[in-house]
Amino acid sequence: MSDAPQPTPQQPQRGHRRLVLQLLGLTAGSAAFGFALVPLYDTLCRQFGINGKSSVNAGEEKDATPGKVDLDRSVTVQFMSTLMPGLPWEIRPLETSVSVHPGELRTTRFLVRNASGEAVTGQAVPSISPGQAAAHLKKIECFCFRQQALGPGESKELPLTFFIDSDIDPNIRELTLAYAFFPAPANPKGGPQ
Repeated sequence: MSDAPQPTPQQPQRGHRRLVLQLLGLTAGSAAFGFALVPLYDTLCRQFGINGKSSVNAGEEKDATPGKVDLDRSVTVQFMSTLMPGLPWEIRPLETSVSVHPGELRTTRFLVRNASGEAVTGQAVPSISPGQAAAHLKKIECFCFRQQALGPGESKELPLTFFIDSDIDPNIRELTLAYAFFPAPANPKGGPQ
């Protein structure tokens, strides 16, 4: 027999307890990091003008005003829309593309229809490509600034008023403004949040 002290039954339990606490802490930290990634990613994209995010907040964009119109060149703006799962709407731009002179104020519309038998609230999230054009497309009025509520079978024309900064790169002659429409929770009072 050896003369080494035998572990007491409480020593392994302390080690297991400490390991479990460390694993729980690691799990909680990983979950918190996962939740923090979304706003961090969005902030970085807006700050550096990548992934079609504008470096301007929507509230600031509403206050933007077009400058002098540059009649010597034009930019073709294409419109696209995508519905995310869970939103029973039909949506389409009434104009699939428009030609705009930098500095020119332009309005177009999207047609949306609730294809379900109940009220549904949705939110549009814009994306602009190429990414370097995102900082130059300014929305004055946009349905993406707030949630949209549609009653059963209701249709609406949603306006979009925008302009392109005159200082946009002259090599950018075409850009795409795409909207992804997501289901949004309804306000308890029945309107959009």
